[in-house]
Amino acid sequence: MYRSICLLFCVFTMAMQAQTRKYSNEFLNIGVGARALGMGNANVASVEGVHAGYWNPAGLLKQQNDIEVGLMHAEYFAGIAKYDYMAASKRIDSNSVAGISILRFGVDNIPNTLDLVDANGNVDYNRITTFNAVDFAALLSYSRKLVQLKGIDLGGNFKIIRRKLGDFGGAWGFGLDLGAKYTHKKWIFAAMGRDITGTYNAWSFNLDQKQIATFIQTGNEIPSSSLEVTTPKIILGVSRQFSFWEDKITVLGEADLINTFDGKRNTVIKTNLWSAEPAFGVEIGYKGFVYLRGGLGNIQKQLNDRATIYITTVQPNFGVGVKYKIFSLDYALTDIGDRSVALYSNIFSLKIDINKKMNK
Repeated sequence: MYRSICLLFCVFTMAMQAQTRKYSNEFLNIGVGARALGMGNANVASVEGVHAGYWNPAGLLKQQNDIEVGLMHAEYFAGIAKYDYMAASKRIDSNSVAGISILRFGVDNIPNTLDLVDANGNVDYNRITTFNAVDFAALLSYSRKLVQLKGIDLGGNFKIIRRKLGDFGGAWGFGLDLGAKYTHKKWIFAAMGRDITGTYNAWSFNLDQKQIATFIQTGNEIPSSSLEVTTPKIILGVSRQFSFWEDKITVLGEADLINTFDGKRNTVIKTNLWSAEPAFGVEIGYKGFVYLRGGLGNIQKQLNDRATIYITTVQPNFGVGVKYKIFSLDYALTDIGDRSVALYSNIFSLKIDINKKMNK
């Protein structure tokens, strides 16, 4: 009973504190596709096809097929939280591609014990209900090749965000992403501006008098309507692919620099105005059929187990992939769940290529 009440209050507290904290809409920073997660999220330059709608919409132009579909499911924190992603992209013509990506991160069936005790002080377990805490986003993507400027592709996302805390409250949000890629010989340079104009979430709450009284009695702040702003982030990336043994073996490497401008963060480079975090990834392929991947990211300073000195920690990632005909199945072993019971999370994702039938 008390654990359920505490969990409910924690959900409300997180929603209220997010109005003033620099971390907002963090479920959109997890990443999609086991290929990118296996490479330590270093992906804004090398990404191609349907997953580019999330990482860098300019990469949609590199897809080789008429239609591509991407799917992913993951569970975190011992299965308490579920993360689902699906996307599709369609080539419009030789110079433009459009796509849509849908993401959901949710904790379902949370017990609500606010009505466990009736007006006479009797405990009635039949009065326990459940609710869901869900973050949802839809990314509408479009990319176009600049014919006048050789080697430059541009893309953008219009983001629709819905965050919901059962029937107690929720938020609607909107924002824009802009991405670009420049190819010079065998090098690819990329820039991705997330929430480039700021993403705004408008929160509203629907509490009855009994719920308000419970908040007052327990010393919790009563949530009220407010506006939450996600500040811009710019990711710079560079990648190159090398070929060996008559092009049977390929080695692709990428380095990214994630830049934030909302004050000091626990990153490698940090100032009062700007912080930067590097990420590195590599992918080794054989005959375009099987791939081996690795990546490093989330480099931070943390206290050791005895809390005596700070040490540098790095998040390692590992992945493999297989491409057979129209299917690409990827797997990643990543440290996303390092705050849960299990230190590592197993991620699977599937990509399907659909080509238009040619008329005879």
